[in-house]
Amino acid sequence: MTELDRRSFLGQAAGGMAAVALVPSLSAFGSVRFDGELRVGVVGVGRQGRTLMGELGKIPGVVVSAVCDVDERRLGSGLRRASGAEGFATVGAMLESGKVDAVAVATPTHTHREVAEECFRSGKHVYLECPLAHTREDCVAITAAARNAGGVVAAGLQGRSNPVYQLARGFFKTDSVRDLVSMRAQSNRKTNWITPSNDAVRREALNWRLDPARSNGLAGEWGTRQFDVFNWYTGRYPSRVSGVGSVRHYRDERRVHDTVACTLVYEDGAALQYGATIASSYGGSHEVFFGSNAAIKLAWSHGWMFKEADAPTQGWEVYANRQQFHNDEGITLIAGATKLAEQGKLKEGIGLPHPSEYYSLVDWVNSIGDKSTPACTIDEAARATIVGIAANDAVMTGKMVDIDLTGL
Repeated sequence: MTELDRRSFLGQAAGGMAAVALVPSLSAFGSVRFDGELRVGVVGVGRQGRTLMGELGKIPGVVVSAVCDVDERRLGSGLRRASGAEGFATVGAMLESGKVDAVAVATPTHTHREVAEECFRSGKHVYLECPLAHTREDCVAITAAARNAGGVVAAGLQGRSNPVYQLARGFFKTDSVRDLVSMRAQSNRKTNWITPSNDAVRREALNWRLDPARSNGLAGEWGTRQFDVFNWYTGRYPSRVSGVGSVRHYRDERRVHDTVACTLVYEDGAALQYGATIASSYGGSHEVFFGSNAAIKLAWSHGWMFKEADAPTQGWEVYANRQQFHNDEGITLIAGATKLAEQGKLKEGIGLPHPSEYYSLVDWVNSIGDKSTPACTIDEAARATIVGIAANDAVMTGKMVDIDLTGL
């Protein structure tokens, strides 16, 4: 969306709160500007690595030419998914093979620093999954190393390249929301975080998320990508965080909580309430901005605006689809609604056709072609990750933790 006139919203909205589904125009759906062939090597082909492989395979001109993993079984699984790709047991061997122009890193969080620094030194383009690292020290080191990298370096915090989130941010920056009252986010997914294996050594390596020495728990591993959305929208960062956590469901002597709750506080007194659990899926993953004119709720593939009854109208109501959200009337907003309505395809514009990873990878590939700055830089990823690390520290200690973003 282009810049909106803050004073163009006239009149009053009728009835109760209105929910507006925020959907980008079809032209914004992962348009690829890269012209040529890009050979990408994927390092770490666990679940997230395989997801990246699938999304890279959708991008014209991109070929997954190499797969790297220290685990032989996962390496074999990755090779079966990438026809014609060559397998490597070490990052160095892959980088020196001449088989790759770029590297996507999806190894466990605590291994990112060593892998990333080696990739940066090679001069290859790098896409680094997030959280950026397991410790503040590693975040600072990765950030410093990225500044000397020869290729285009992007971080895998997908909100900034998500078309729905980009469109919603345009509304957030106008009087559509107006005064920010509070913020809330959650990530609920029913999963035990356990990867089974009969081999004790392999089982320990695969289940790093359940080891407090290697994992930043739910607040760090999941919360980081959501904290970055609030950083991006507001242009500010929380200064301190408190938290609690416990094991509510999985009675298996795990030392990482399966349910957490945090309060992140900003210097002006604003607060972000965050909760996450792997014991329930209800509500999924979403972020909410509560404003005096409207609230915006974002859920990765969809977004909604819930307007207050006394909020000014914006002029799009003539194209609105109306639906009911409990006791509130919902109005579906679709960018390019006039054209879609003429084609009888208005409802087809709702929701994203690809996962968030696709848009983040397309942004990286386009940045390589344009020699431009990616939507999410390593610097911003470091800030979001340090917020996540502090949130996990608060959960694990039960104390208020100051968030130190100096030196980045």
